[in-house]
Amino acid sequence: MCLAVPGKVLDIEERDGTRMATVDFGGVVKEVCLEYVPDLRVGEYAIVHVGFALQRLDEESARHTLALFEELGLLQEEFGDPWEAATASRAGDGAVAAGAPAAGPADGGTEGNR
Repeated sequence: MCLAVPGKVLDIEERDGTRMATVDFGGVVKEVCLEYVPDLRVGEYAIVHVGFALQRLDEESARHTLALFEELGLLQEEFGDPWEAATASRAGDGAVAAGAPAAGPADGGTEGNR
């Protein structure tokens, strides 16, 4: 699921002609493009979707929404832990996690004996 999440602007700078901000989403900090909300200021809140601030939001609404998302586990689903996701993805590709025994053939035999 991809949500529009409220976040607080911590810092603003221009990069290659584009206004960018460091935004805090309840403890998760990401870089966000401010081109759709050019007058947004440090300390204000915005609704952010796929790396773009879409609209200004008042602090009370932002905090309430973040609390609900946290309670429902949606912040973890949206942002997650990239290392955990990479490990899970790798394990799904047949890689063996460190310390885990390698799985052999289901019948207990070896490949060469079939």
